[in-house]
Amino acid sequence: MLSWAAIFFVVAIVAAIFGFGGIATSAMGIAKILFFIFLVLFVLSLLVGIFRR
Repeated sequence: MLSWAAIFFVVAIVAAIFGFGGIATSAMGIAKILFFIFLVLFVLSLLVGIFRR
């Protein structure tokens, strides 16, 4: 999931360079959402791993 966030981030940067503001904004929004989902899942997996021991 982190790789998808990175891909959308790169797409947003490339779109912003070429002047496609709407596409860049949408891609950046998707990248932020995916990153935060990844972050929540990562923290949950760490907590589950700690409490299973």
